[in-house]
Amino acid sequence: PPDYFSATGQRWGNPHYRWDRMEADGFRWWHARMRHQFDLFDIVRIDHFRGLVAVWMIDAACDTAIDGRWQETPGDALLSSLQQRYPELPIVAEDLGVITEAVRTLRRKYALPGMAVLQFAFDHFDDNPHKPANITPDDVVYTGTHDNDTAAGWFSTLEPHERSFVFEILDAPPTDDIATLMINSAMQTDANLAIAPLQDLLGLDSQSRMNTPGVTDGNWHWRFHWDMLDDGLASRVRTMVEDSGRHHAS
Repeated sequence: PPDYFSATGQRWGNPHYRWDRMEADGFRWWHARMRHQFDLFDIVRIDHFRGLVAVWMIDAACDTAIDGRWQETPGDALLSSLQQRYPELPIVAEDLGVITEAVRTLRRKYALPGMAVLQFAFDHFDDNPHKPANITPDDVVYTGTHDNDTAAGWFSTLEPHERSFVFEILDAPPTDDIATLMINSAMQTDANLAIAPLQDLLGLDSQSRMNTPGVTDGNWHWRFHWDMLDDGLASRVRTMVEDSGRHHAS
């Protein structure tokens, strides 16, 4: 639906799941999907977690996604079914955007952490959940996600007074290395997990942006090459992890 990134929403053109059929066979397809993901990854993020409470439905003939309605989905039954098979349920819920209390209730019922994104922290609202001081162990914090510009690219578009405000919120002296500052700031929060895209670890600019929401062309082209990972990167990351207290004692 219409959101922060797109005033008319995003028309993806894909049909919705037949949730009635899925529920009827015990979510067999979802179990197969998640089993494969858990074989590959320690933790899996469900994007658009909001869709496990209700999904945005538009008519196939609608040119945009602005005219639609919410259709409830059996996300509670799905998560309950998955939890029986995977008691730990190592899932992160992408809960960005306009989130209802029903979505928050579902996420907390299964003890799934939500998301905070540092690039969204810099406004004048004290209760902004993305501000470092408001991030809790119930969150996974990102410097930016696949939908954001890189930290360096984002910062380069800010006006001087906006840049000063960034340093004020992060309680840090001005620096030309905004990416490292953002990563350090994320690690210093109370979030249970801190994540930085590789582009930020490498300090890359907007040319290395992963995706621009609502734009059809030019996305998902960035690739890293092994020679981009210099010999000092691992030690720099290790130092940040240890300084933040996020390392595990051996």
